[in-house]
Amino acid sequence: MALIDAEYTRHPFYGSRKIKRYLRGLGHKINRKRVQRLMGILGLAGMAPGPNTSRPHPQHKIYPYLLRGVNVVRPNQVWSTDITYIRLPRGFVYLVAVIDWYSRKVLSWRLSNTLDSGFCVDCLEQALQAYGTPEIFNTDQGCQFTSEAFTSVLLKEGITISMDGRGRALDNIFVERLWRSVKHEDVYLKGYTTMPDLLIGLTEYFVLYNTERPHQSLGYETPDQVYRTASGGGARIVDKYSEKEKSHPEIETKKETENRGSAVPLHEEGYPLKLDALVS
Repeated sequence: MALIDAEYTRHPFYGSRKIKRYLRGLGHKINRKRVQRLMGILGLAGMAPGPNTSRPHPQHKIYPYLLRGVNVVRPNQVWSTDITYIRLPRGFVYLVAVIDWYSRKVLSWRLSNTLDSGFCVDCLEQALQAYGTPEIFNTDQGCQFTSEAFTSVLLKEGITISMDGRGRALDNIFVERLWRSVKHEDVYLKGYTTMPDLLIGLTEYFVLYNTERPHQSLGYETPDQVYRTASGGGARIVDKYSEKEKSHPEIETKKETENRGSAVPLHEEGYPLKLDALVS
């Protein structure tokens, strides 16, 4: 399961067929049915988190996705949030974070051993208290984020709500990339066995991520520096698919063929930073 977990984090659009092919390439004799069973245990599905993190509620209001084609040109223009799981020897714990799109700064985060909305609301309120209010707040359609407990906090502050389209994992690409960094740069390397150890480790990692770790997409500046100076960040998500092909967004770059899958700063005056996250 650890190999499936790691490969899915690298390629969240992989389904059971590609995971099976990957494992067979490593020499494991495994069929697709077993891969599906193991992915089910982990709560994984191609292109979107499994039901363990994004189960919708039929009675909750779903808001439209508002960020396609929007130029993000300043801090606190767009924030977003998401939940990921972390597997410990005795079960799963869940990590939620709020991130500023312009700077990639992690504004707040919380751990929980249950998937109720309470720890998501706590994380949101911490970010609002520390950094003020964004213009737009984006989430997926998981019941934690569509709940009245969560959306009422946003509406009370006059924040516009945006929600990812179903099956469009790349609508929230910045948090997806954060999860990949967290797992590959910290969780998988340290092999945490208890929730207190994980809490301490993630506290140290997020300080590193915000204040010390240079980000290629930010011109090798840190999220703290970009957030503080309001310079060097930004993004724009666009959808270039034809009507028949529209299944996930493409995020523009200055040089798509040379910089596929990486964040590339644009130096022309008046243009924000853009990303290419085309999945093929």
